[in-house]
Amino acid sequence: QVQLVESGGGLVQAGGSLRLSCAASGLTFSSYAMGWFRQAPGKEREFVAAISWSGGSSYYADSVKGRFTVSRDNAKKTVYLQMNSLKPEDTAVYYCAADRGTGLPRREWQYDYWGQGTQVTVSS
Repeated sequence: QVQLVESGGGLVQAGGSLRLSCAASGLTFSSYAMGWFRQAPGKEREFVAAISWSGGSSYYADSVKGRFTVSRDNAKKTVYLQMNSLKPEDTAVYYCAADRGTGLPRREWQYDYWGQGTQVTVSS
């Protein structure tokens, strides 16, 4: 079965960096666009970033543009989210998701598979 497993979350001070990883199994990873979403306490889950199946295209939410970078290694079946200049408002559970498509999906319903999430906490 398909599994997406996130790792790399933790506690960091404002201004710091974290790198999240999402390891995929049970799917032809290079055929899937990958996305990152996050959900803060008491808020709805929101889109963060997406990367195309080839890694040639990416898209970011305005709130993270210039601070976060999404990348992927199809040989390792892993997608990454490098988060720099972190702010307390970045505190959330971060999820990766996979979409069997060729675009850069930004809506939850467009994704076929989801990971369980990893907690990121940014202290002020």
